[in-house]
Amino acid sequence: MATENSSRKLLAVLRGQKFNVPPVWLMRQAGRYLPEYRELRAEKGGFLELAYDSDAACEITLQPIRRFGFDGAILFSDILVVPHAMGQDLWFETGEGPRLAPKLSDNDWRDFTPAPERLKPVYETVRKVRAALPAETTFLGFAGSPWTVATYMVAGQGSKDHAETRALAYSEPQKFGELIDAITATTIDYLSKQIDAGVDAVQLFDSWAGSLSPAQFERWVIAPNAAIVSALRERHPDTPIIGFPKGAGAKLVAYAREVRPDALGLDETIDPVWANAALPEGLPVQGNLDPLALMEGGEVLESAVARIFDAFENRPHIFNLGHGILQHTPIAHVEKLLNLVRGG
Repeated sequence: MATENSSRKLLAVLRGQKFNVPPVWLMRQAGRYLPEYRELRAEKGGFLELAYDSDAACEITLQPIRRFGFDGAILFSDILVVPHAMGQDLWFETGEGPRLAPKLSDNDWRDFTPAPERLKPVYETVRKVRAALPAETTFLGFAGSPWTVATYMVAGQGSKDHAETRALAYSEPQKFGELIDAITATTIDYLSKQIDAGVDAVQLFDSWAGSLSPAQFERWVIAPNAAIVSALRERHPDTPIIGFPKGAGAKLVAYAREVRPDALGLDETIDPVWANAALPEGLPVQGNLDPLALMEGGEVLESAVARIFDAFENRPHIFNLGHGILQHTPIAHVEKLLNLVRGG
């Protein structure tokens, strides 16, 4: 169980408190733009080897905290450890990303042999990070939301339009719904154990939520995420949950109302002025700087930060990107961002 600490500013915002200087962390803040990450990865090998090595994953989680002093640390792992624990094979092809087999467009997940022990190193990473983090740093766990995880399980890899998965959801809704239910159950248990091991809050990443029509969004994004939030709230009533349905656009309003997350992540395509007007009053939001604006720097960065600040002046806000930091982002631009956010 996470240790309570009143100095954790990010945690306070997730509980509805507002600060003139918002807390800040960045999605993928532990990653390839950091020379210390590249050095460790070269020593240890592939991504999955790092994610399942609790000492290495702990070190990677801590690297951006040491360098930048972010208000939040996010667990170094991957959303695809969930299908791996469900029994699907997982590996990463150099330069091409994840692969899962056998893919579910041609196979049934019920034929897999569950392997929940694959998640044990993740929980050990959480315990190691919790012991090493500064007292004021909020520790975030995470998982992929069922729809996004299912797109990888069905296609066996990432895809541009998720056509195979969307087609399966239309043609065999009962079969697909049973897969979503299985991912949901595994995710609830996975996040609950992250909380038991020491995270302060959790985030649900629905990276491909934007590929669905409104009716499909209701069924495959809102319903399973609402089930996860409800179950976690019952088990861990004091642990905040951030929902991040990337690409949801105007459907964010229904997501906020029906999923009822404690905070809502906004991607870079969302107009912050619209979001502030459309979303429930007092709902904490997180985001939503364009990662490319951070990479560009200069006046582009300054004006983008100012617009976000102005929009969320009267709302609990966690400053973040609209998606993950890009590999070639200069370290100096991250330092500049922190000066802009913190008034340095």
